[in-house]
Amino acid sequence: MTHFLTPTRRQFLAGTAGLGAAAMLGGRPAFSADVDWKKFSGQTLEVNLIKSPRSDTLLKYLSEFEDMTGIKVNAEATPEQQQRQKTVIELSSGKPSFDVIHLSYHVQKRQFEKAGWLADIGGYLKDPTLTDPGLTEADFAEAGLDFAKDSDGSLHSLPFSVDYWIIYWNKDLFEAKGIEYPATFDDMVKAAETLTDADKGTFGFVARGIKNANTPVWTSLMLGYDKYSVEDGKLQTDTPEAIEAAKLYQRLMSKSAPPGVSGFNWAESQSAFLQGKIGMWFDGVGFAPPLEDPNKSRVVGRVGYGVMPKGPKVQASGTFGDGIGVTAASQKKEAGYLFCQWAVSPIMGARLLQAGAGVPFRKSILTDPKVREGVTMPGEWVDTVAACGDISRLALPVIIPVTEFRDVFGVALTNMISGADPADELKKATEAFKPVLEKSEKA
Repeated sequence: MTHFLTPTRRQFLAGTAGLGAAAMLGGRPAFSADVDWKKFSGQTLEVNLIKSPRSDTLLKYLSEFEDMTGIKVNAEATPEQQQRQKTVIELSSGKPSFDVIHLSYHVQKRQFEKAGWLADIGGYLKDPTLTDPGLTEADFAEAGLDFAKDSDGSLHSLPFSVDYWIIYWNKDLFEAKGIEYPATFDDMVKAAETLTDADKGTFGFVARGIKNANTPVWTSLMLGYDKYSVEDGKLQTDTPEAIEAAKLYQRLMSKSAPPGVSGFNWAESQSAFLQGKIGMWFDGVGFAPPLEDPNKSRVVGRVGYGVMPKGPKVQASGTFGDGIGVTAASQKKEAGYLFCQWAVSPIMGARLLQAGAGVPFRKSILTDPKVREGVTMPGEWVDTVAACGDISRLALPVIIPVTEFRDVFGVALTNMISGADPADELKKATEAFKPVLEKSEKA
């Protein structure tokens, strides 16, 4: 792994090749000298972060931002559930104690948008005195922009870290059966069933089966049918596409998955794959590092990392992620925007990636040869991450009661593993959840 030097202010602004941040980015300036980074020197920002490896990385290098800008930062990182509760209370009051907020898009986006809690930063992005020329909308994965923009197209945050869902596959098991990595959903089913040999304790497929956690598996499969679970505020969860995706989930999880899979979350799925008896595991890209750890894995060096196969209509990678924005109530919006820009900058994205702390939404970071040199994961993993960005789609609906959505449909999916009819289960779940969604939109 690359050892990071703390760049001096001059290195930040001039990008001296071969040293510190510039070396990590192939000799390019870490930050543009055209931006007036000192414009808000003397101000103090309050920053509210979700406790995670991503926030740990920001805190580790916080002094660099302070040195470069002259802005003092008081940052607090709290566990996710606690942070969500606190931010809602404070933002609802209209007088939050923080200027910058770290948010979980797939849980909080609709709530923040509907309440108008974030400042519109689109104008700042177009201001050359405030924004590095390398920071453009085009550099973000499409799903990142879907997350960051409100329904009217205005930009209210910057995409920070992404979790694409991929297929982890066991190359030894595939080679033993003489089969190739699947190109389509049909190929995936055939591969899963060919790889399954219950007598030998080998199974072709594993994913989350336990209620709530399993819902993103199904909604990600729906994307291959070119269908979202909610479109224009209306549930699409009992449509023909949703039913076909549920049938696919049922077949994979009942015919090719290990016993007890209805109780599996990601941890149980990962544990099974680590033992070398699972052909394919479908889950988030961030669960990869233990697979290459010889102290934890029996499949080191034999793991394939694959982009989601093409569905009947499109190829899509289910996407989750978090972002960082400035509160609408802040009196220091431009200074807050500089912090957000620093958080998603190439150097910080490189650090996230190389430390295994997260995957940046910015495509240029993933394709930078110098950045890739410092990534300890296999090149195939990085290639897959980069490829997912080109086919990224939101896997969960952008609604306020997303947890309730996962609960209701998660029960239906778990029932399907035991043999319940997918169409009947989805019809019941849709009818149960519809009033919950309608109430949330009227509130």
